[in-house]
Amino acid sequence: MRRKEPKAASSGKSDVSRELLFGMYRTMLRIRVFEERTGDLVEAGEVGTPCHLYVGQEAIAAGVCAVLGEKDYIWGTHRSHGHYIAKGGDMKAMMAEIFGRAAGCAGGRGGSMHLVAPEIGMMGSVPIVAGTIPMAVGAALAVKLRGEKRVSVAFFGDGSTEEGHFHESMNIAALHRLPVLFVLENNLYASHLHILERRPKDNLVEAAEFHGMPGLRIDGNDAVEVYRSAREASGRARSGEGPTLMECRTYRWRGHVGPSTDMDVGVKRKGELGEWMKQDPIARLRERLSAMGMGAPEFAEAERSAIREVDEAVAFARGAPYPDPSSLADHVYAAGGGGEA
Repeated sequence: MRRKEPKAASSGKSDVSRELLFGMYRTMLRIRVFEERTGDLVEAGEVGTPCHLYVGQEAIAAGVCAVLGEKDYIWGTHRSHGHYIAKGGDMKAMMAEIFGRAAGCAGGRGGSMHLVAPEIGMMGSVPIVAGTIPMAVGAALAVKLRGEKRVSVAFFGDGSTEEGHFHESMNIAALHRLPVLFVLENNLYASHLHILERRPKDNLVEAAEFHGMPGLRIDGNDAVEVYRSAREASGRARSGEGPTLMECRTYRWRGHVGPSTDMDVGVKRKGELGEWMKQDPIARLRERLSAMGMGAPEFAEAERSAIREVDEAVAFARGAPYPDPSSLADHVYAAGGGGEA
């Protein structure tokens, strides 16, 4: 089912302030600069952990997280640098994690695909396909049982819809009217296969109707549309109306993993990438802000600020120590458990 445009969008009056839009723009720019720098570090051999870059998809994380509070939960995937930043995670701690340093957000033990910052509601990212969807549903169940107004958000890719976890989680969430947002970042590829190489139809949003919840198919490269849709879905969740599936149509500019563009894989990517790059979500939001009177100095300062922040994160990570080898078994076995072997 396709999403209907919000009434405010057709009334001629903006329901989204310039300040809010500029905040999302800065978030998207910070993600882009971070990801481009990370790609450079991978190419230079300075970073060894596998990095799945979020370039091209920034509007989804920024738009969804703009409606969330610090106490709301999000759960990520192998491609979650953008989610971490948009939710308010410490960029230095994430870069240190990517470098494998003890100051990393997971203590240098997880690398790029295992990010966590519970203090701001980033409960974890896991590379197992669809692995965090049931976790988000479990968190939503806890929220309902405690009588809270929080929401829980599961970010996942189109490949996750082919796993049983996705359907089981959707069913439980709808059955119990849980406050969860299923945010499907459909970048059309699961690893190296285009969606129409894996499925007879491009109809993932229809899973919502089957499982008894609203389904919204939206332009994932339009930060404003993502924001409005997430605002609508989170409002339903907080008021006890249950979950929503948001299919955000987008495209990743880089390969499945690493900084390459993967132009040699799949049957469609070589002809698609250039067209999708013309739909750059950052450029589109900048055009919208320009039409609202924002000038070049403000954009330039936002870019300088993002570059400065990433520079500081890289310097911090390079200078941080590696975990002490004596801590290898920490967090693996119970400390002081006693008893005989």
